[in-house]
Amino acid sequence: MQVMYKRPSALQETYFKYCGGCGHAIINKLIAEIIDEKGWLEDTVMVWPIGCSVYADQYFKTDSICALHGRAPALATGLKRARPENLIVVYQGDGDMVSEGMSEIIHAAIRGEKFSVIFVNNAIYGMTGGQMAPTTLEGQITSTTPYGKTVEQAGAPVNMAELISNIQGCIYSERVAVNSPRNIFAAKKAIQKALELQKQGKGMSFVEILSPCPTGWGLKPLKAIEFIDDNMIPIYPLGVFKDTEVDK
Repeated sequence: MQVMYKRPSALQETYFKYCGGCGHAIINKLIAEIIDEKGWLEDTVMVWPIGCSVYADQYFKTDSICALHGRAPALATGLKRARPENLIVVYQGDGDMVSEGMSEIIHAAIRGEKFSVIFVNNAIYGMTGGQMAPTTLEGQITSTTPYGKTVEQAGAPVNMAELISNIQGCIYSERVAVNSPRNIFAAKKAIQKALELQKQGKGMSFVEILSPCPTGWGLKPLKAIEFIDDNMIPIYPLGVFKDTEVDK
C-alpha cells in the first residue's frame, strides 16, 4: 500500500505533550516538513526559550539549545556569528518575546542578525497559566484579567510583525495563522521563505503565527479556531509587511 502521509523524519517518534487543539504541534510539523524537503537536518540548530515551545527539544532530531526566558535572540546571535554556516531558527511565544525579551528581539533586528524567527502569538502566556501578555486583546479574559484586559491599564496589543518590519535589519516580516488548511499552507510557505532567506545570507527574517490555545482561552478547540478569525485577525491582520526582495 502506498504511504500518502507520514510523520516528518526530522521529528522524533514520540508523543507530543501539547494540549489538544494547540497550534504548536502544527507549526512544529511544518518546520520539520521543510527541513526534510530541503535536506537541512544536519545544518539546523533550534533555539527554544521558556514556554510551551520548550517541549520541542524533545520532538526534533535537529541540534537545539534552550535559552533563558526572552533571551533566545541573544543566544541565537552568538550561535550564528560563531557558526554562520548553520541554519539558526529562533522559536518564541508572545509572552516570552514581547514581554521578557522585547529588547533582545528589537536589538537583534537593529543589528541585522542573520537568523530566522518563528514567533507564535496566542495572545496569552500559555505554559504558565494563561496570564495576560502584551499581545492580549482588549477585553480578553485571562487568569490575570478576569474582567477583561483594559487598554488604559495594560496598553494596546502589540503588533510585532508590523513593528519589526520598520527596522532596517529585518529583511522579511509576515503574519500568518494556523486555523484553516488554507492558512496552514500559507504559513508553511512563509516559514520556508524565511529559512531560505537565511540560507542566502540575508538579514533577520520574521514570521508571526497566530495560533489557537484552547486551554488558556477556556474554549473548545473548534471555538478557539473561530476566535482567531473573529477576534485576532481583525487586530492582527495577515499578510506580508516587509519583503526586501520584492521592494527593491
